[in-house]
Amino acid sequence: MVHVQDPDGRAVVLRWNRHPSSVGPARLELRKALAGWGLSRLEDSALLILSELLTNAARHARVSPGREIETRYLAAPEGLRIEVHDASCVPPQPKAPDPDACEGRGLVIVEALADQWGVGEREGGVGKVVWATLASPQADYGGGGGGGGVPRGR
Repeated sequence: MVHVQDPDGRAVVLRWNRHPSSVGPARLELRKALAGWGLSRLEDSALLILSELLTNAARHARVSPGREIETRYLAAPEGLRIEVHDASCVPPQPKAPDPDACEGRGLVIVEALADQWGVGEREGGVGKVVWATLASPQADYGGGGGGGGVPRGR
């Protein structure tokens, strides 16, 4: 894991090996960030969304060896934005899951839990970003004023 420091304390940017074992540590870092931002009430949904997006990137992004996945957790008075960046340009495709299958429900779960989600191009890099937002109108956010809000699609 590589941690990129945000001077405002409103974002946590981490880089992970492209392996499903990165999901647990990524969830731990998100849990710590949510507690620090006073957004713990979003924890259950946020952790599940992160798990699904990061697992999809680790399993399905077909990229060169050595490429990492980046996660970004962004806090704002309005709530939270979770981003997962990978070097694959192929967007995830939601599908109707087979009722007997043990997989294939990730994006259905993200769509059910997130207020918004989407896919965009990475700024200044190859690949894509898959993002989801969770609103928290009564968030106890200690980051001060300054507008900004939850960043929307790219």
